[in-house]
Amino acid sequence: MSRMGDVLAGFHAAWEFDSDSVLIRFERGIRTPKLFQALGERRIPHEALKAVTLTPGKRGTVVLHAVPRPGADPLMEAAAGQLKDGCDPYRLVLPAERETLAEYYADELRPLLGRDTHSEDFLVAGPEGPLHFKAYDGKASFDGKSVAYRWFWTGASSAKWKAGDQTFQVSELSGVEWRSPELFDGYLRLLRRGAGEAQPAQADQDPAAVVFGLGYGPVHESLPFAAAVLSAVRSCGPAVLDAAPAAAPGRRDPADIADRIRHLGELHQAGLLTDEEFSAKKAELLAEL
Repeated sequence: MSRMGDVLAGFHAAWEFDSDSVLIRFERGIRTPKLFQALGERRIPHEALKAVTLTPGKRGTVVLHAVPRPGADPLMEAAAGQLKDGCDPYRLVLPAERETLAEYYADELRPLLGRDTHSEDFLVAGPEGPLHFKAYDGKASFDGKSVAYRWFWTGASSAKWKAGDQTFQVSELSGVEWRSPELFDGYLRLLRRGAGEAQPAQADQDPAAVVFGLGYGPVHESLPFAAAVLSAVRSCGPAVLDAAPAAAPGRRDPADIADRIRHLGELHQAGLLTDEEFSAKKAELLAEL
């Protein structure tokens, strides 16, 4: 760029143009999409972009759109084309009177864009952990090395309660599947290496998935979460995957164990668990003390 550090401010975000990247800083406010607020800021290397466009917007605006290359950004890979225009972090909406200035920056940026070369790694950094969010049937947590699911009494299916709380090491995963919470049956599913068709088709029956549920709306924390997990999976090379040891389980809160045994008893009394299943799950929980 001819002037490093120049800033172009629009609605909900400002772009700072540097010699090797564009730093996108998202505003915090009532009108700012919650996804943008969750992202905070993102640095996009020029090589991660394949095109820049400037088009008329709605109600006296113009839209500067930096188009990412496929496979360059874990956030967009996880989104898989499900984001609406208003939640696209690569779109900067500006007042129409700034069109000339926006065109100037677009012209400056175009010669610096990356070529269509294959890369094994993401070019845009994934969101940093630790991350967590609450879905309809459980709470998901990610510490950079493993994903943990803790099921909620009010939402989790009996299949998930039978399976118990789950922890997945990054080395066990091949990717993620994110279905937008704005859809009726949105969910986040972890794809396990070698599982294939063994994973249940329905997310509410799959211990490797949390469902968002009706009334939870756009769970804006879930997409950065999915992107962070996907980025960690991609950076976990074959050698690491073969050698990675399973993490030792930590000690659980005795009060939490008691609550879960009590709930297992309720499932048992309701006929959702057999005597053998109840005894086995109770023994597993007691062993965690």
